Amino acid sequence: MHAIGVDIGGTKIAAGVVDDRGEIVAQVRRETDADDTASIDAAVADACKELLADHEVGAVGLAAAGFVSPDRRSVLFAPNIAWRNYPLAENVHELLGLDVPIVVENDANAAGWAEFAFGAGQDATDMLMLTVGTGLGGAIVIDRQLVRGKWGVAAEVGHLRVVPGGHYCGCGHEGCWEQYASGSALVRDARAALVAYPTRATRMLELAGGDPEALKGPQITQAAQEGDPLAVDLLATLGRWIGEGAASVAALLDPELIVIGGGVGAAEELLLQPARAAYEEQLSALGHRPTARIELAKHGNEAGIIGAADLARI
Repeated sequence: MHAIGVDIGGTKIAAGVVDDRGEIVAQVRRETDADDTASIDAAVADACKELLADHEVGAVGLAAAGFVSPDRRSVLFAPNIAWRNYPLAENVHELLGLDVPIVVENDANAAGWAEFAFGAGQDATDMLMLTVGTGLGGAIVIDRQLVRGKWGVAAEVGHLRVVPGGHYCGCGHEGCWEQYASGSALVRDARAALVAYPTRATRMLELAGGDPEALKGPQITQAAQEGDPLAVDLLATLGRWIGEGAASVAALLDPELIVIGGGVGAAEELLLQPARAAYEEQLSALGHRPTARIELAKHGNEAGIIGAADLARI
């Protein structure tokens, strides 16, 4: 059975028809306004209608960046979109008038499920997914089951406190893991480093047009790949934060596989090598237990579409 998966972001949505092998057979995009929730509903419905014109589907999954209700119908809270106890599935159902299941999934859960079912985790039974983007999202699979928690908000690993009194987080607390292990943290630290150590970051400055505030994450990765020493150090620091935090999570979950997704994955070994080293350094009882593999995600930006569609069928 084909299903539609919709990955909803603050500025755009991506929707696709996904077959039962996890392949996207058609895809469309729409622009959105994070402050206008009605326009997001309309854009989702419009994208789905375009896909439905040429494809028969049996379910629709909506991947949303926020806390999703246990019944997978509403978004309880979203940090970057004006959703508060928002009946997303009901609204889209009314606009579509389609008599098929419409379910809402947390976007990191959707991406994690895509990797578990069709990507890096296909051979695993227990997996931790870390989506390293603007923030740090997580997805947990235990004994081949996605863990949502009693209230639907499990796996918010980015909000584990790792530095008491540390950087302020959008969740309202300080020192959350995502303030140190995310693309936003990488860019924040890189911009500060360009001002403090300009002679060590000539390539990053060139890519940013000489303006530290114009620096973007992909430029940091490019500079590191070209040998910029400061960019290499910044990615190593990010990898260390990822690995050390993952070791703490492993003390609770004991996963066999940790999958890293998000845009920073483009750095490949420049990120993975320090992450693996830090993970082993901080893993309890090292040498007396198996060590989880740490691998890159395989589905990139399409993971949310694939995972949302597949979870809507289950």
